[in-house]
Amino acid sequence: MELNELQQQRLAKLERLRAAGLDPFPPRSQRTHSIAAVLEQIDALIEGGERVTVAGRIMGARRIMGKLAFAHIADETGTIQLWVSRADLGEEWFARFRDDLDTFDIVEVSGTLRRTKTGEPSVFVEQMAVLAKSLNPPPEKWHGLTDVEARLRERYLDLIVNDEVRQIFRTRAKIITAMRHFLDERGFLEVETPALQPVYGGASARPFVTHHNQLKQQLYLRIADELYLKRLIVGGMGKVYEISKDFRNEGVDRTHNTEFTMMECYQAFADYNDIMALVEEMFRAIVQAVHGTTTIEYQGQTIDFGKRWDRVSIPEAIVEKTGIDIMQITELVPLQQAIRAAGLKVDNKPSWGKQVDELFSEYIQPLLIQPTFIIDHPVPLSPLAKKRPDQPLLTERFEPIIAGMEMGNAFSELNDPLDQEQRFLEQGRAYDAGDDEAQQMDTDYINALMYGMPPTGGLGIGVDRVVMLLTNQSTIREVVLFPHLRQTE
Repeated sequence: MELNELQQQRLAKLERLRAAGLDPFPPRSQRTHSIAAVLEQIDALIEGGERVTVAGRIMGARRIMGKLAFAHIADETGTIQLWVSRADLGEEWFARFRDDLDTFDIVEVSGTLRRTKTGEPSVFVEQMAVLAKSLNPPPEKWHGLTDVEARLRERYLDLIVNDEVRQIFRTRAKIITAMRHFLDERGFLEVETPALQPVYGGASARPFVTHHNQLKQQLYLRIADELYLKRLIVGGMGKVYEISKDFRNEGVDRTHNTEFTMMECYQAFADYNDIMALVEEMFRAIVQAVHGTTTIEYQGQTIDFGKRWDRVSIPEAIVEKTGIDIMQITELVPLQQAIRAAGLKVDNKPSWGKQVDELFSEYIQPLLIQPTFIIDHPVPLSPLAKKRPDQPLLTERFEPIIAGMEMGNAFSELNDPLDQEQRFLEQGRAYDAGDDEAQQMDTDYINALMYGMPPTGGLGIGVDRVVMLLTNQSTIREVVLFPHLRQTE
């Protein structure tokens, strides 16, 4: 690697440490306390005159004042000041601290604790060791690193300098823990299903393709967990869930990342009404666990999870907002003609169902701020959902929408193997007509249904979008530790 001038200067300091017989990257630390533990007990530790050993990264400039020096170090729990005097530390290590250490170096210090005249807790350093010499200096204005592209490409640097970013991912972990606790308490069994699948399915998306050399078989990274989880319902598991990574070979925007985290759960002897109740309770429990309230602020909007969610019918909403009755216009070309006649600006789609979805997404979804269930999806949009008994053009499906964002998908699961086979065949015709996101024929899944699957309610929730919502982030990239980015030259 070619080193720039600043890196070469730091390398020279590293070599001086080695020449002095010191290992700049020792195998272990002798830390006795985290910084947070010290700060929590500071007065008792000062009164008892206890000696502590803490470790952390030097943050900010070291301030050298003759025979005294000051610095702050930070670990994963907090920040504390170091009071470094030549008298206490000794001539050799004081000179080393002054001349060979830098911002971002990771050090270990031992000493007693006191408060300065301003009341700031400080370690009065008696011993010091280097745990990791940083060859990369902080960027200019490192304390305010704000360039989005730089932050995401070097997430490790972003985490070093931006505590608010670290807090996002602490909250993310808390959200997933709360979600898991909610489902565990209600008797759902956590399971694991294949990430590599011979037939991709369970969603409308393009897959990533790979090859199994030994089996000489083309495989796909899963786009959803659904069809395998429903096989478990067939097998007699009454309530199952999985929190896992899914992969879709599609565009990246503020709510989409090609690799994302999904929670899917399925409950036997339930329908989509039961799952709506489950979703309301789950969101309320998660928001309460994370924020201690059922009301949050998101991008300038107040969102209230304490109330019953609204229900909005797709056909009714479309006719109300656009004047187009999709229940009467059930073919693609006439629908597109009606859209043009109404002066509406939406992209043309390859199928009637996709065109309906585009119409809804453009003119209705962005207006839905408070928690809302979108219901009455047309059959062509829902190849795995049961039809409504009273309206065979529609399905028992819903999508939870919050702040204009689709948070998931759910339905009364289609358990008729003959109907499911016909839906897959229709999807195949849509694929041949140009819909490259249409679902594939899965004969093994149909075979599973032929053993009998009880009435079942299923749900998928996009975990990343829930994290966006509860951390007040406008893009999915901010809540994924390592989002996909274009390669640089």
